[in-house]
Amino acid sequence: AMDGAPPPSSPAGLSAFVAVSQLLGLTLLATTGAWLGRYRGGVAWHSPLQFNAHPLCMVLGMVFLQGDALLVYRVFRHEAKRSTKALHALLHGLALLIALVGIIAVFESHRSKGIPDMYSLHSWCGMATFVLYLLQWLLGCGFFLFPGASFSLRGWYKPQHVFFGITLFILSITSCLLGITEMLLFKLSDSYSHFVPEGILANTLGVLLVAFGLVVGYVLTWEEWKRPPLAEELALSMDFKTLTEGESPGG
Repeated sequence: AMDGAPPPSSPAGLSAFVAVSQLLGLTLLATTGAWLGRYRGGVAWHSPLQFNAHPLCMVLGMVFLQGDALLVYRVFRHEAKRSTKALHALLHGLALLIALVGIIAVFESHRSKGIPDMYSLHSWCGMATFVLYLLQWLLGCGFFLFPGASFSLRGWYKPQHVFFGITLFILSITSCLLGITEMLLFKLSDSYSHFVPEGILANTLGVLLVAFGLVVGYVLTWEEWKRPPLAEELALSMDFKTLTEGESPGG
């Protein structure tokens, strides 16, 4: 671009949808905090309230931060690819660390209260999602962030990485919805069907989770909003292919 030229603009509607996603994300975090603080006593480690760290960490890590990590390539459309990839991996890594804290919290809480582990559908889906998410992150770093993978291997794995990225985001929201329902049935029992305020607030949190997922999914799947490759990226990609595959740039 020539010096003094205006910076490239985002496609029509993209900024608005990203803003809506962030508003929904912050609202669902606030709603989670309000639910745990108002009706479940808050969050504290090494106490009877340790369990409450689990839903807070999972919503923050496996939903909000994971969703933002997926949006990185849409938001930073004109930044260097290397920087964008690093931010993408960093946000996913942070989400994993926060989710790990939430998993430790629930296991320690169960142990202190004598509650069995891993018997519910929520725990099965949640643990499977976390393990697959960790594997997805490790494979993504190995293929795209660190040098070594050939051009053809990266090209083959990229569609798998994109597919499983969206799939794991959906599974994360599904696991959260299962967890909210399970927690309400345990804590409220018969009063849940009487439209008590806690049940209504937790149901609202579930609706916000679905709304956040739908908006993020819409941004990710709208073809016109995909990140276009920069000119220097196309040149580097061709050079990389030449070096790793032994092909000529014009082949």
